[in-house]
Amino acid sequence: MRARARALAATAASIPVTLFGLTIVTFLIGRVVPIDPVLAVVGDRAPQDVVDRARLELGLDQPLVVQFWHYLGQILSGDLGRSVMTANPVTQDIARYFPATFELATAAIILAVAIGVPLGVLAATRQDSWVDQAVRLFCLAGHSVPVFVLALLSLMVFYATLHWAPGPGRQGILFEDMVDVRTGLLTVDAALAGDWPAFRDALRHLAQPACVLALFSLAYIARMTRAFMLAELRQEYITTARAKGLSPLRIVWRHAFGNVLVPLVTVLFLTYAGLLEGAVLTETIFAWPGLGQYLTVSLLNADMNAVLGATLVVGLIYVVLNLLADFLYRVMDPRV
Repeated sequence: MRARARALAATAASIPVTLFGLTIVTFLIGRVVPIDPVLAVVGDRAPQDVVDRARLELGLDQPLVVQFWHYLGQILSGDLGRSVMTANPVTQDIARYFPATFELATAAIILAVAIGVPLGVLAATRQDSWVDQAVRLFCLAGHSVPVFVLALLSLMVFYATLHWAPGPGRQGILFEDMVDVRTGLLTVDAALAGDWPAFRDALRHLAQPACVLALFSLAYIARMTRAFMLAELRQEYITTARAKGLSPLRIVWRHAFGNVLVPLVTVLFLTYAGLLEGAVLTETIFAWPGLGQYLTVSLLNADMNAVLGATLVVGLIYVVLNLLADFLYRVMDPRV
């Protein structure tokens, strides 16, 4: 019990330390980038007296240490500043854009896990066969081709040529603002409202970018699953299980895959975290109004409050998902 208590205390203590370090990094990024936040507010043609007054009001004339403690105090109070681009509080903008990224990333990871894990297991159980070679080739292609190339090819083939998929965006023009926002997840809100035409339209718009992200992610998941399964299938307990006459399905899915789940959890959670941080290129190409597109546009407009706020949210996502992965370790394998 003492060892478990110490482990939990160490984990709990690592959270504020990690977030504090992330805060320092984001603050320094905002000060060393060749972008003057004052000029982003007043414009590069503003008179010098206006620039000086704005710098004074923003506290940028103070020493760097004083600026950091002021910045830290704002974060602790839940204030990430105001966006220059939208004139809204950054927290309000993030709350508006993040559900779109969450919906896209969740759909992509579900597809990636549902396809990638069985492919990895199949390749491992058929090692060096044509099935294994085909899966490895598919994974190599899916993981090597840049995601923006996949996105552009998908639009060109399924939207511009075959007309199977709708255009970019999160919904069609006819359905814009037709569904009451409850969760921010368009498919869920449309289903809750019982507006099934809007639901189908949202699902059709979601399918194409989700499949692009899923293809990129499932290639990595399948490769890692195959590697983990090959290592487990060489263990002595698998040989013993075969000698006892257990069925191949029971050996693979009950015994081998049960032990693979523990390291595989890390892969799945880090992949999901990477999707939640905002698939910048995919969201930009498909005009998906998510966190990645918000971060990109903010950076191009020198909106540093928005950039730093979104970066902190991304860091927090990684911390939370890592803690959740650690918790699942203990649930699935008490030896951890």
